[in-house]
Amino acid sequence: MKKSKHNQHKLTAGLLVAYLVILTWIILFKMQFSFQDLRHFTDFREINLIPFAGSVRVDNQIDFNEIILNVFAFIPFGIYISMLKPNWSFLKKVLPIAGMSLLFEVLQFIFAIGGSDITDLLGNTLGGIIGVGVYLVFCKLFNTKANTILTVLALIGTISIFVLVLLLVTGIIRYGNYS
Repeated sequence: MKKSKHNQHKLTAGLLVAYLVILTWIILFKMQFSFQDLRHFTDFREINLIPFAGSVRVDNQIDFNEIILNVFAFIPFGIYISMLKPNWSFLKKVLPIAGMSLLFEVLQFIFAIGGSDITDLLGNTLGGIIGVGVYLVFCKLFNTKANTILTVLALIGTISIFVLVLLLVTGIIRYGNYS
């Protein structure tokens, strides 16, 4: 039984690495497949330290879609951290989530590949917190089977994302040019 839990832990750690690679591709590489394609996003260096100010569109309306996508993008991070470190305190789980989000924002600024925005940091951190909460709910509902169920769901999700990326790379499906 211990070997099974150890293997599941290794699988979860591998899925976390795959998730972080995909997240990096989305956030830093703007879902581009070559550095030449990334040039459309370069030379944009801006910092917004006023929450929600960077999310305002031209018509003075807040772009909730961007905020919601940032929240959803980090939910798996909270789940993975909780699965791998269930005995950590809440704060100890949230710190690496906020830290990774801050790292992404700083790297975007350093490499001039997007705006660094406090709203993104807050949304990403909220997503991670929601992920920690999802893990707790699964533990209440499924007790000792929670990690197994979440690992299977994460595996299905990761395989689906890789298939989607493969379809994008091969040109079978196309995506829009986001700026």
